[in-house]
Amino acid sequence: MNAPIDPLVLELPHFRLERGGVLDPARLVYRTHGDLAPDKGNAVLLPTWFAGDHTSHEWLIGPGRPLDTDRYFVIVPNLFGNGLSSSPSNTPAPQAGADFPHVTMGDNVRAQHELVRLHFGIERLALVIGCSMGAQQTYQWAVSYPDMVARALPFCGSPKTSPHNGVFIEGLRAVLTAAPEWHRGRRAPGHAAGLRAFSRVYAGWGFSQAFYWNERYRSLGFDSVDAFLVGFWEPNFAGQDTNDLLAMLWTWQHADVGATEGAGGDVVKALGTITARTLAMPAEKDLYFPPEDEVRASAHIPGAEVRVIPGEWGHLAGSGANPDDVAFIGRSVRELLASPADGPRAEGSRPGTG
Repeated sequence: MNAPIDPLVLELPHFRLERGGVLDPARLVYRTHGDLAPDKGNAVLLPTWFAGDHTSHEWLIGPGRPLDTDRYFVIVPNLFGNGLSSSPSNTPAPQAGADFPHVTMGDNVRAQHELVRLHFGIERLALVIGCSMGAQQTYQWAVSYPDMVARALPFCGSPKTSPHNGVFIEGLRAVLTAAPEWHRGRRAPGHAAGLRAFSRVYAGWGFSQAFYWNERYRSLGFDSVDAFLVGFWEPNFAGQDTNDLLAMLWTWQHADVGATEGAGGDVVKALGTITARTLAMPAEKDLYFPPEDEVRASAHIPGAEVRVIPGEWGHLAGSGANPDDVAFIGRSVRELLASPADGPRAEGSRPGTG
């Protein structure tokens, strides 16, 4: 009964996008784990991260794991642009490839709401949890549908992409579009030189300086930085469709809960509407979602806590590759799920950092 179901597809006819345009239909690919309780009160939503898919965080899911499928029904929707849900690489003309429309974080969450509320009939999620772009979707869920989110655990992410994070994204975009094979996105599907350069840029940001100084890559089976770049980073993006990567980069760069209807562009106002019991978990040495950003943001979420993931793995602390990070994140997930969904909140409470 707890075996994962093969990926399924929800088609959303005439799906209007926030920045203009229509996907007809939008295709949301998702996977479920466990069984939905008769009262539908055990549902957990785990959106995917950049260039990942519904398998990327399975280290969190399963019997006895933090998202215990003997107790919880876990829904994992794929991000638009990741090559499974509607993306440049799988959408027919006239929206194929470089002509794929811009999709916002709000669009992703609205499609997921259709899946959760209308398809499954779930009125309240026990937890929304996600890493990186999944964390950004977690914040967006908590702002867009506050009555539906009992608990929120964004890790290694933010409610709005910072200017410095945007500079990183511009660098990634530049290496993809500067390669001689680029041809303005009109040639298929990815180009090896650009993807290798992309992986090199990412390698300098995904892990911290201390990770490289202390040769932590050896724990992953690599005996040198060069071997790590070739053996770990290149396969991570090899075979990706360039237009898909660019579409996801656009979504990431424009993530902003302040853009939610009713917030008027005010991030602080948007965060103040969150009613979920929120535990934000940045990684100590994350170079593009640093803890300071989450401390600042969580100060505006009633009763929110910030719990920093310690260690040297930087942004990839959220990848499930380091046992210490897995244990730390897992304990926090279990604690949050065990907490009351609507516990007392001190007036004017401030986030902690423990």
